[in-house]
Amino acid sequence: MFSIKNLKNLFICFVIMQIFALMSYSLDFDTSVDEEIRKHYDPSKLENETLPQPPKIKSSPVVNDSSNSPAVPKTPPVTSPSKPQLGIKKLPNDYKFDKSTAIRIKKGTKFTVKSNTAISDASRTGSSMSFSSLKTVNQRYVTVPAGTLFKAVVSDSHLPQFSGNGGLIEININEICLNGRTYPAEAKITKVNRKKIFVNNIKGKRQYWKGVSKQVGKGENFYKKSRRVSSKLADNPIGIIISPIPAVAGMAVYAVNLVGSPVLGLWSKGGRISIPAGTQFEIKLLNDVYLY
Repeated sequence: MFSIKNLKNLFICFVIMQIFALMSYSLDFDTSVDEEIRKHYDPSKLENETLPQPPKIKSSPVVNDSSNSPAVPKTPPVTSPSKPQLGIKKLPNDYKFDKSTAIRIKKGTKFTVKSNTAISDASRTGSSMSFSSLKTVNQRYVTVPAGTLFKAVVSDSHLPQFSGNGGLIEININEICLNGRTYPAEAKITKVNRKKIFVNNIKGKRQYWKGVSKQVGKGENFYKKSRRVSSKLADNPIGIIISPIPAVAGMAVYAVNLVGSPVLGLWSKGGRISIPAGTQFEIKLLNDVYLY
């Protein structure tokens, strides 16, 4: 008699046999393709021989059809920025230059020039004017010919003022035009009509003392007139009585003017400045001028 344990073992063996049977069926490969390859190719020859080179294909010229192809926008060439130079300096007119290669007009150089426009103390601050050189100036590597243009600007000005103060105008040269180019410069005026001026200020005559003497003169003239009146009254028998009065009044006015002339002179104004075009000036460079 089989026990239950033996039946279980038989069942397990049966299942294992079925599994191995299925695996043997799955190992049946389809080799029909390999057979067809062996009929047409010899594997031994393929291993010993090299394959032939692929055929060369002639390239046909490419024709650009501009009518069908979309237009490609042309971009401008990009230029690299220029390299910065050594020793450059930014100037008021935004020029840049290299001091090591620029030609220099030395500081302190003097030029004899003439004014191209009339100059007066009525000129407004910031107004421009110009001068032309009268003589050629030679320096190393450069010649500044006669007729060179110097541009200037009025930096300060005022009309005659009280207390005898005269008019004033201050002119600064800021540019020089040479060989068709304009260069920044810094110069001042040192002479006007061969007369020296100081601190670059062209000033009208101060007339305070002239005002003082004018007040004294007024009192003296009044006193002289009063004396003539008194002398005429003295010739008349009736007027002889009052003849001293005009003389005394004239003397009083004269005394007041004489004593008060220093105070009255403060109300006088100084001299005007009026320089016609073509007047000779001398200008002096305050700094080096670089030509580049």
